[in-house]
Amino acid sequence: MTTQDPQELLKLKHEQDDEKRQFTNFARAVSAHGEVEAGQENSNDRLPDDQNRMKSVENRQI
Repeated sequence: MTTQDPQELLKLKHEQDDEKRQFTNFARAVSAHGEVEAGQENSNDRLPDDQNRMKSVENRQI
């Protein structure tokens, strides 16, 4: 097993993050005018579902 310099690993991670960000931006730009499959809509205005959250809490208590 090789020992890696933490700074080098951090640099590589930032490079990978930048590549992911570029790809995401590209994919969004390409698909901006296309149709979205049912159930794949992205909505940022969704409110948390308290009923499901409370059910999960209830199930953990059992």
